[in-house]
Amino acid sequence: MPPLVDAVPLGIQHVLAMFASNVTPSIIIAGAAGFGFGSDQGALGFPDMTYMIQMAMLFAGIATLIQTLTIGPIGARLPIVQGTSFAFLPVMIPAVAGLGVDGMPGLMTGVVIGGCFHFCLGFVIGKFRFALPPLVTGLIVLMIGLALLKTGIQYAAGGVPLVGKPEYGTLAMWLPALVVIVVALTLSFATKGLLSVASVLIGILAGYIVAALMGQVSFANVGRAAIFDLPMPFKWGFAFDPAIVVGMCFMAIISAIETVGDTSGITKGGAGREATDKEIQGATFADGVGSAIAGVFGGLPNTSFSQNVGLIAMTGVMSRHVVTIGAVFLIVCGLVPKVGAVINTVPINVLGGGVIVMFGMVAASGINMLSEVVWNRRNMIILAVSLSVGFGLQLEPTALQHLPRTLQILMTSGLLPAAALSIILNLVLPQETAEELAEKV
Repeated sequence: MPPLVDAVPLGIQHVLAMFASNVTPSIIIAGAAGFGFGSDQGALGFPDMTYMIQMAMLFAGIATLIQTLTIGPIGARLPIVQGTSFAFLPVMIPAVAGLGVDGMPGLMTGVVIGGCFHFCLGFVIGKFRFALPPLVTGLIVLMIGLALLKTGIQYAAGGVPLVGKPEYGTLAMWLPALVVIVVALTLSFATKGLLSVASVLIGILAGYIVAALMGQVSFANVGRAAIFDLPMPFKWGFAFDPAIVVGMCFMAIISAIETVGDTSGITKGGAGREATDKEIQGATFADGVGSAIAGVFGGLPNTSFSQNVGLIAMTGVMSRHVVTIGAVFLIVCGLVPKVGAVINTVPINVLGGGVIVMFGMVAASGINMLSEVVWNRRNMIILAVSLSVGFGLQLEPTALQHLPRTLQILMTSGLLPAAALSIILNLVLPQETAEELAEKV
């Protein structure tokens, strides 16, 4: 435990590094459901979106505490920062699209069941690491990034509610988004330390100021938000939708794979060693428990945050107590709805500038993982077939219009077919020997 004078700012730095990424999925899902954005939202939309932002902060903090302090075998006792996962968005967006509050019961049921399934993966995750080489994990992460790129562009141009209207894609919409991108890139490369780590968050603040000067920000709803409020269990109720449940369970596998990588990254970057099976198991347990509890109270799935892994490697401070301080700060913010209401004033186009950078980084992370692959003919065929089928179905979803709805949702996200094909082909196709490679050369 570093002295408090050092530990507190280090803990807040962890929060700043993940803050924008943590609340963004909740805003995206609320927008997809039709809760509304900024000054365009109605009286019903305001509390629902603010509540989701509030839950994103609260349960990211709670899940992080479970990782750092542990509950029996649940948690890794490592400085793992938890946050709302982007990986589940390709399944969650179509599950609630245009349904408003009516889409939330099915989604929350999927989150809870998916979290329980994720917890169970902790018992077996270590036994299946052999089937998840960088070729498979890199392709999956790349597909997640590609699935989300369209959303970033739509937001920067004004959001789905403006599609088809004259305001969509105007300079007034794009200017704040471009300011976010320019400021984030400038700080990322021209500065060091906290300014570089929190570049996207600062970029969003810069775009927010520009949007406010252009009259795109409204504070009308901030005054209506409570100063303190507790989460409400079963806020939207539950409804069983097989497509959502299967999709969330599948994405839990992807999230578990990501957590294995993040746990290993923390121990390598901070302690110069491999993660133990107990640490990986505990981290996976915590992922599942955090997601399931969040779903009960109307929150979205949690996972480990990779950007904070990089922060530990950069600072060299591998203290779970520092991350615990950050978690407490997130919990306090989550219990104060006015914080969520202020975040809710961020216009959708400003958010678009931020998510263009963040979603692009997800895709870039996948490419970085693929750089570890030896690109022989076998591996190129696996990537080619998996990427072509997965991304192709994502671009042309009507190709599967005759399938049952459940299969349509799972297949047209692109993630399920790409992941399944890459795993199966990697296990089935024979490895090329050195002699065979030499003959081909």
